Amino acid sequence: MAIVNNVLKFLFLMTPFFVLSMFLAYTQGWTIKQKRKLSLRVGFSVFCTSLVLFYFGHWIFQVFDITIDAFRIGGGGLLFLSAVGLVNGNVVDKAPVDREEDSEVAERKISNISVVPLAIPVTVGPGTTAALLVSGADATGLWSKVYGTVSLFFAIGILTLMLFVGTKIEEKVGKNGIVILSKVTGLILAAMAAQMIFTGAKNYFV
Repeated sequence: MAIVNNVLKFLFLMTPFFVLSMFLAYTQGWTIKQKRKLSLRVGFSVFCTSLVLFYFGHWIFQVFDITIDAFRIGGGGLLFLSAVGLVNGNVVDKAPVDREEDSEVAERKISNISVVPLAIPVTVGPGTTAALLVSGADATGLWSKVYGTVSLFFAIGILTLMLFVGTKIEEKVGKNGIVILSKVTGLILAAMAAQMIFTGAKNYFV
């Protein structure tokens, strides 16, 4: 049960419905094959980026002499701002829509947008980065690192699957449904951000 909770935590940190809405906006006019190829590349890019932050992020604390609790407070603040943006903003309308009809042009763009902007910063933004750094710093033992890696793998796998079948999800729930789910994700993120800030403040001042 604990690993399920960890997977869900990482999954919501990556704001899957917001990512899905941006993914659909960027791939307007693309074929199903092109969208699926892009979804796999985005998933791979997110996994590699997350592992780097999770395993090597603690060096940032050492180099800049930052405590984990101070980073919890700062990272929680960034995560909270991201959550506010999800709750108050219309993610579909704000997305830079690519309406290119030429499939060959769209094919060339797959490699261009798989890392930036879809993997970074749409999926792994400032708040997610902060949370991954803190999670990696907290996971001090070998098994904790393995546990975190497995959780990340499943969370990103679910996200990738959502993008892979994104067109079908859009057909079922509609764009408005995705926006509503994005706002619900924002509320959950806000609670997670508040918990990060409270934990950091408690440990910092006690």
